[in-house]
Amino acid sequence: MIRAAARAFNLPERLAAKADPALIGDDERHFAAIAESLDTLITDLSHRLDATLRLPSGEGQDALDRDMEIHRLEARLRLLRRFTLDLCLGRMVSADTGEPLYVGRLGLSDAEGRRLLVDWRAPAAEPFFAATHGHPMGLASRRRYRWSNGRVSDYWDEVFALDGLDGYAALDDQSAFIASLGSSRSPRMRDVLSTIQADQDAIIRAGSRGALVVDGGPGTGKTVVALHRAAYLLYSEPHLGERRGDVLFIGPHDAYLAYVDDVLPSLGEEGVQICTLRDLVPEGATALIETDLEVARLKSDARMVSAIEPAVRLYEEPPTEELLVETAWSEVLVTVDDWADAFASPEPGVPHNEAREQVWETLTAILIEKHGDEDAPANALLRSFAQNRELTRAFNRAWPLIDAEVLVADLWSVPAYLRMCAPWLSAEEVQKLQRPGKDAWTVSDLPILDAARQRLGDSTASRRTRQAEAISAAERELRSRVADDLIAADDSEMAVMSMLRGQDFQNSLDDEAALPKTDPDLLGGPFAHVIVDEAQELNDAEWQMVLRRCPSRSLTIVGDRAQARHGFTESWQERLERIGLRTIAQRSLTVNYRTPDEVMVEAEPVILAAIPDANVPTSIRHSGIPVVHDSISRRDSIIDSWSDANAEGVGCVIGDPSFDGTSRVRSLSPVNAKGLEFDLVVLVNPESFGTGIEGAVDRYVAMTRATQQLVILG
Repeated sequence: MIRAAARAFNLPERLAAKADPALIGDDERHFAAIAESLDTLITDLSHRLDATLRLPSGEGQDALDRDMEIHRLEARLRLLRRFTLDLCLGRMVSADTGEPLYVGRLGLSDAEGRRLLVDWRAPAAEPFFAATHGHPMGLASRRRYRWSNGRVSDYWDEVFALDGLDGYAALDDQSAFIASLGSSRSPRMRDVLSTIQADQDAIIRAGSRGALVVDGGPGTGKTVVALHRAAYLLYSEPHLGERRGDVLFIGPHDAYLAYVDDVLPSLGEEGVQICTLRDLVPEGATALIETDLEVARLKSDARMVSAIEPAVRLYEEPPTEELLVETAWSEVLVTVDDWADAFASPEPGVPHNEAREQVWETLTAILIEKHGDEDAPANALLRSFAQNRELTRAFNRAWPLIDAEVLVADLWSVPAYLRMCAPWLSAEEVQKLQRPGKDAWTVSDLPILDAARQRLGDSTASRRTRQAEAISAAERELRSRVADDLIAADDSEMAVMSMLRGQDFQNSLDDEAALPKTDPDLLGGPFAHVIVDEAQELNDAEWQMVLRRCPSRSLTIVGDRAQARHGFTESWQERLERIGLRTIAQRSLTVNYRTPDEVMVEAEPVILAAIPDANVPTSIRHSGIPVVHDSISRRDSIIDSWSDANAEGVGCVIGDPSFDGTSRVRSLSPVNAKGLEFDLVVLVNPESFGTGIEGAVDRYVAMTRATQQLVILG
């Protein structure tokens, strides 16, 4: 519980001037009201959760509604118990009315309906983030809080009206805010909601129609924008959150996912699916990097993904010969037209393996109708057809069950098959793509495997359907025998046991939980909106993995062309139109809030030498710490000195696999450092990263991970 009487402010001695009751008295009283309302709300939600948990689980929609309500209540309680008073981000004062409006992570009202906090995503909260001195949006002032252990440890004011200077403690507002951006980092992305700037907020609040490209260099807050945009869209556009998992967030690598893992839960959103491209395909966990650059290039072509369709179609061609099928009653002829009608029966979009059952049902229905013997029961005929070796053999050859791995492996091991499915490949390219069947999958194979799995569907679906039907039939037969026995033994006057024959009663006994099932594919889609970070790295084939899961084509695409390891010579518009997008808008971030100017002075020439038109952002921070150049032999002593001098913060050694890492200093490659940030970066032998664009990008990315100090060893 929150103690309403506890003071919200706990300012250090050096900020004694800010503790003047004239400055913070109104805030203290408002926080007391927030504390009281939070206690009431937490108690109420806890009682509602307990009551919902005691409800019977029910069936069908009732069970789903109950589970969703439990999930909603639990998520709300987790957020309230996690932040308490520090749900409040700050306040803004209207220039017209002089009334303060407090902005929070969620909306909150007291028992009388007085608004205590407005949700940061609500339109009324927009000026808190978007107002500038040039465009104050009707504000007289704005105050941001810094929280530590649930109490305000600092705050800073921004005054927009010259006649409103009285009553504010921090007239050096912007420099105080800039200093806050340089505070020590941690292994997880720290809470940055209160520091979102106007240029970032405008992108966060943009609509979801079509594809929105967010282009920005290091330190501009692209990842911050991407994550907060996910939370904003779920709040502002209800159709995106009608069920869990309607938004998919794709990051570049596992270290990045671990770094941002806590951001969306801290914003009250726990239903967003977060993954890497590897996670979209089961084989991704063990896939190797393709060492042959030419093979990787060929597989990155979106046409290789399209080769899956003709590859599957070859297994859906109806037989071209008639077949005479014998039954216990008579013979029936399966004509070429009968095969063709059956094979044409699946609805468009049904995966191959799942459509197989529809084809068989249509075929047997045709044969039953042609059989014409009224003495032959339909069920008996169905069993007869299923047991006929010639018929089932012909059907299995013409429409077999196929696994995605087998199909793709055949493409890489049967040249004639690959030539037929990918006719644009030259004979030399077909040969280049051949490999022994037992070779491990590579990352370049993943888009093709994904396309095959989506097109083929589950090869075990038919077997599970038949198992489910057999189990249900056996249960119904057993219940029927039990009912017969009970009815026969019932000598009551009202023959109560005869109710066991009722259809409603029989249906109520069906146990769906006992039927064979598979876990749902949470990453299979479709998703209403997809966000892709570090999107400049995706090739055309990988983009197909994304678009396959986003039929709405509603995307947020976050990246920096200058950080593309394999080059990005096109515009975003050209790249995205080529992969099939049509409605494309672009926003640019040009202010570097994270990387100090001392680092950018050295990093900028590195990337401009390779990419003259790189979008290099302007840094607005100075750390006062110059970039250090030293010898590799000094690596450990430099790290030890930094650790001794800094009780907080995290560091990273980039480019030296021999460094094992410590509890505070990691060891990463340039690729796996992408998207992360560290107080200290020790860059080892950067010239060894290679030449050309790839080497320059790796050096640039590695250098710009530093938020305080960069050390270059060589």
